[in-house]
Amino acid sequence: MLTDLDLPALWEYRSSFQEPADFDDFWSGTLAEARGHELAPTLTPVETPLETVEVFDLTFAGFGGHPVRCWLRAPRQRSGPLPAVVQFHGYASGRGHPLDDLLWASAGFVHLVMDVRGQGGAYAGGGATPDPVGSGPSHPGFLTRGIEDPRDYVYRRVFTDAVRAVEAVRQSPLVDPGRVGVVGASQGGGIALAVAGLVPELGAAHFQAPFLCDVRRATRITGSGPYTELAGYLAARRDRVEQVFATLGYFDGIAFARRADAPAWFSAGLMDGVCPPSTAFGAFHAYTGAKQIRAWEYNGHDAGGSDDLAVVLPAFRDLLKHGR
Repeated sequence: MLTDLDLPALWEYRSSFQEPADFDDFWSGTLAEARGHELAPTLTPVETPLETVEVFDLTFAGFGGHPVRCWLRAPRQRSGPLPAVVQFHGYASGRGHPLDDLLWASAGFVHLVMDVRGQGGAYAGGGATPDPVGSGPSHPGFLTRGIEDPRDYVYRRVFTDAVRAVEAVRQSPLVDPGRVGVVGASQGGGIALAVAGLVPELGAAHFQAPFLCDVRRATRITGSGPYTELAGYLAARRDRVEQVFATLGYFDGIAFARRADAPAWFSAGLMDGVCPPSTAFGAFHAYTGAKQIRAWEYNGHDAGGSDDLAVVLPAFRDLLKHGR
C-alpha cells in the first residue's frame, strides 16, 4: 500500500526544511579540523579466489584521526588510472566480506566501500571500524547517539569519514582523481548525498531511497525504524524536541542537496515505509545539479533494486569514463 503521497503530489511537494544559518561554517570548520590529521591511506592486498577483481584493505584517518576501514576493489586487467565509485552502506551494516559487492569493479571501476564507524553488528560480514567517541544517553540503535549537540552527533563523524574516503580514493595511484562518483542506498544514500554537498567536482552520484532527508517529516509519517529511534528518544525526553531537531538541521539531506552539483540519480519506492518517498523527492527538488529521479510504483525500501542500478550504471560509465 502507499505509505505517503501519490506520484502527482510528490512532483508538487517541496520541503519546508530550513538549515541553520551557520550550516556552512559548521561543516567547513569540521572538515578543516579533520584535515589537521594526515590522511595516511594504507593499501594492503587481500588474497581471494577471484580471477578478474583484486581486493585491497584500505585504511585512512577519518574524523579525529581515527582509523576507518574500507574495501577497495579494482579490475585485475587495467592500464593506467581508472574512474572510481565510492559506496556507503546501509544502516547497521558494514563493509561486509571481501567477496561482496563486485558489481562496480566488474564494470571496470575502482570501487571503494567505506565501513561506517560503530556499525556492522547486524549482518553477516559485518564491520571493522570502531567509534572511539562516547556519547550521552541514547535510544537503542545509532541514530540518537550524541544528538543533543551537533558537535557530538554521530553523523558528524560519519559524514566527515565519508568526505575523507573520497579524498583517500583520489590519492590512490589506481584512480583518476578527476573521475570519482558516490553511491549508496538508504543510510548509504544519505551519506552519499552529504558527500555530494561537501565535496567539489564529483563526476556523478546515485541516491537510492536516501535516509536522513526531510527528517522531521519522516518521523511524523513513518512507524518504521530507524526513524522510530528518534520518536522513542523524544517520547522519553519531551523537553528536548526542538534541541534535537536543531542538531539534525546540520545533517539533513535537503541542506546538502542545495549545495551539490554532480549529475545525480535519485530513486524512491512509492511503498517505502522506511524512508518515505516524499523525503527523497524533497531532496531531489532541492538538488541544484543536473538530476533525474525514478519512482518505483510497487516497490518499497529497495527503491527498484537491481533494475534501478541497471539504469544508473551506463550513465556512470558515460560520465566517469569519458568525463562530465
